[in-house]
Amino acid sequence: MSKNSVSSAEELLAGLDNDQRVVAEELRGPVCVLAGAGTGKTRAITHRIAYGIATGTYSPDRVLALTFTNRAAGEMRTRLRQLGAGPVQAQTFHAAALRQLGHFWPKFVGGEAPQVFESKSRPLAEVATKLGLKLDTATLRDLASEVEWRKTSNLSLSSYEKKAYSRAMPGNLAIADVLAVMSGYEDLKDSRGQIDMEDVLLLTAGLLETEAAAAMEVRERYRFFVVDEYQDVSPLQHHLLDLWLGDHRDLCVVGDASQTIYSFTGATSDYLLSFGTRFPDAQVVKLETNYRSTAPIVSVANALMRDRPGALTLTAAQQGGSTPTVTAYPNDAAEARAVANKIASEIAAGAQPENIAVLYRINVQAVALEQALSDLGISTTIHGAQRFYDLPEVKQAILALRGASVSVVGEPLFKSVSDVLRSVGWSQEAPQTTGAARSKWEALNALMVMADEAPTGTTFRAFTDELLARQAAKHEPTLHAVTLASVHSAKGLEWDSVHVIGLSEGLFPISYAQNLEAIAEERRLLYVAMTRARKQLSLSWAQQGTGRATNRERSRFVAELGMHNLGAVNTP
Repeated sequence: MSKNSVSSAEELLAGLDNDQRVVAEELRGPVCVLAGAGTGKTRAITHRIAYGIATGTYSPDRVLALTFTNRAAGEMRTRLRQLGAGPVQAQTFHAAALRQLGHFWPKFVGGEAPQVFESKSRPLAEVATKLGLKLDTATLRDLASEVEWRKTSNLSLSSYEKKAYSRAMPGNLAIADVLAVMSGYEDLKDSRGQIDMEDVLLLTAGLLETEAAAAMEVRERYRFFVVDEYQDVSPLQHHLLDLWLGDHRDLCVVGDASQTIYSFTGATSDYLLSFGTRFPDAQVVKLETNYRSTAPIVSVANALMRDRPGALTLTAAQQGGSTPTVTAYPNDAAEARAVANKIASEIAAGAQPENIAVLYRINVQAVALEQALSDLGISTTIHGAQRFYDLPEVKQAILALRGASVSVVGEPLFKSVSDVLRSVGWSQEAPQTTGAARSKWEALNALMVMADEAPTGTTFRAFTDELLARQAAKHEPTLHAVTLASVHSAKGLEWDSVHVIGLSEGLFPISYAQNLEAIAEERRLLYVAMTRARKQLSLSWAQQGTGRATNRERSRFVAELGMHNLGAVNTP
């Protein structure tokens, strides 16, 4: 290895704390990283991969980094590219499996791989109608989730039937009816030569189990595996991972049992917590220094999860900071108005809208908030709605930028990009309206901000290349607007100021969380919500629903936090 390459490798470790550095340097054998919220886990594992390549331990094309959302995979690819490890494959489990299925199907089955259903609801509705069942949209959606849970739990129909008696059936359907719909759904897919996303994993696993040549090819291609958010692995995904690994032991897993919030999809933290049992010689590293949140926020988060299975005890790197608050409001409408007014005050004091978020348990809670903020002239974006790069105005802008980059040379980047964006409707001043016009401007302005923040010396062509790479990776920019998001969709994100609303019994924990396991999941959801906040955390609840006389009770979780940590509850 040359002197320069050693220097480059050592530079990759600069800026990591002692525990993160252990993660980055532990390049071989089974490694388990127990990483609390805000502890820099993505930084640690991307530097680990880049360090392995820089030292010659890894060949980039033999590393497979796995995660669970397109956004997380896109962010990982961007970071790896910036660290000089761009060729590494960073994908979701489904994307990796779909790629392998498309590769192996023609070889071992013949013809093109089956087409993947975009949605289960329509074929499930067809089957239900044939069976004489009239199911509404909500029941069909819940039925689709039940199908997904069965498959990701790696259960056959007969195995599922045995477990069904301990589960709540969608729409209070009889178990026999649910089984009949599931069976008919499978028959319908087979008759059409189509599959769903869970089948992608099942069929890929089946090919690797039955075709030794396919398994050998995958294990020859990929030698080093990194799995982020390992607490979210389902039995089916874990089975597929085992097939990819074979006899190899170069597996690094990263996770936090306190952030297991997808049990309804079959995810379980059991694999994370039992990793040391499976691999007795595994190196286990804990990341517990929280760099995201101030000490008072970390203290409240620790209090919520104290003595819970697998919980880590976080230490805040940032001392000081404002104390989290809890506020009770007369009803939902009053809560929405008050939160909007607080946000308006934050913005008036200099806060940027994109650094503020309102989190809630169910999506319907966003309606009143969106209206209350709109009434104050504050732009909002609902996280989890249409993807940024799928917006028509963004597609048009990227095409225009790419076209112009071929001929424009030598001009300052800001001028080149702004000239093109003006041609598709951007202006330097934001329109003094809300709605579609303002949303379009926000989207185009996000591209302008990316150009403004590009490193000095970036050429127009280099900027558009990076933009296309981000588009392909689905690595979305930040919009100049307050974020409204369900807690599930907020996982992996962070803001300076976070308002968590609806902390009453029946909303948080949700009314259908009836057993201890379900309540534990609700607790973890609140932990995820609170740990999204960097500087300010506001919790609130409404004593009555809008238009309802029924009184609500404050969430049990708020009571458990200890009011000495939060200050007195007050009703404005």
